[in-house]
Amino acid sequence: MVPVGFAAAAFLVGIGIWIGVWIGAERSLSEGEAPLIGLASLSGESYLSAIRDAGGVPVVLPNGEGSENLVDDYLDRLDGLVLPGGLDIPPAEYGEEAHETVEPLGPDRHRFEKALVEAWIHRTEKPLLGICLGGQWINVASGGSLVQDIPTEFGISHRDREHPVSLATGSRLAAIFDVDALSVNSSHHQAVKRLGRGLRVVARCPDGVIEAIEGTDRDRFLVGVQWHPERHREADPRQDRLFRAFVDAARQARVER
Repeated sequence: MVPVGFAAAAFLVGIGIWIGVWIGAERSLSEGEAPLIGLASLSGESYLSAIRDAGGVPVVLPNGEGSENLVDDYLDRLDGLVLPGGLDIPPAEYGEEAHETVEPLGPDRHRFEKALVEAWIHRTEKPLLGICLGGQWINVASGGSLVQDIPTEFGISHRDREHPVSLATGSRLAAIFDVDALSVNSSHHQAVKRLGRGLRVVARCPDGVIEAIEGTDRDRFLVGVQWHPERHREADPRQDRLFRAFVDAARQARVER
């Protein structure tokens, strides 16, 4: 197979960077080979390192004009998807006027990630990991809504601090971390409000803010966390377990399809 392009996506393997598109070529992959993990809208080396260290091959998905037209190719060729952090989902997506604190995503990223997450959730069974904004996208794409500003609605701040979260007994997340509580880093001002269809709350902060959600289908890895595990790996190596579990699920899903 010769790489002749992959929808203008950037392949980052080791320290090398290739820009290209794979067109019309069949992949023949064995169980031991590393799964291809799409990273929507590159926003930091920390995401790439986390995926590489967990055994996956990170594939950066650009969000420039027209990128939403490439979603079908991504659904077909990728084994897993990470939706990273970023600015805010426009509240019109869940039927609300914007609070004065909302800083909306740029139009290209908004269009691309909306198309990508909706298609990934509803048209595939492949693993999906949402981080901060990415977890919020999972909820909104499933029909849920968001707390637009935590300080306004809760009278507290979740930015630039660490805090404990409790994990739901029997949840995928609790099984991954093998604890019922842990301390996480926090840099968000929004959170899940009305829960989307097919999701359940699996982590909360003591102040009541929802900190993680996952799909109710136990056969599928569909997890959204409000913290940033990719930034917290050095301080808490347990965060690597989340990336390893995700990459392992992507590898298994590829073998089974």
